[in-house]
Amino acid sequence: MRRPLRGYWMLSWIGLFANVIALPLIAYVVSADNPLRIANISIAISLAWPSAIVGIVASAGLLARRKWGVIMSIIATSMVISGTLPYGIVRLILQDDLFGLSGLSLMISILNIIALIYWVLPVHRKNERL
Repeated sequence: MRRPLRGYWMLSWIGLFANVIALPLIAYVVSADNPLRIANISIAISLAWPSAIVGIVASAGLLARRKWGVIMSIIATSMVISGTLPYGIVRLILQDDLFGLSGLSLMISILNIIALIYWVLPVHRKNERL
């Protein structure tokens, strides 16, 4: 059996910890009093919490070296990008807080774009896993 690609284990563990930490942080952002409270609630319920749960399942699959873990991580990162990028842009335009929640959203989307590029590499589907 071949060795996993460089960065495989690091991204798997980082993904697991980031998604577990994201669950209470999303709840904190939703409960905070800010002008976009309705948008925060709708994004959290429809996209943020489901993508964190899918990310936890994907990380578990990656740590177990299953091929479906790569597919689930592609799905989870795509879900995060589809929520954080538009939310960060709209919040940046409406609230003008580059160093606040909109900047954090944009940074999360950029990091997830980088992770998505890593996980869609064809070498992940060619490696044999258990």
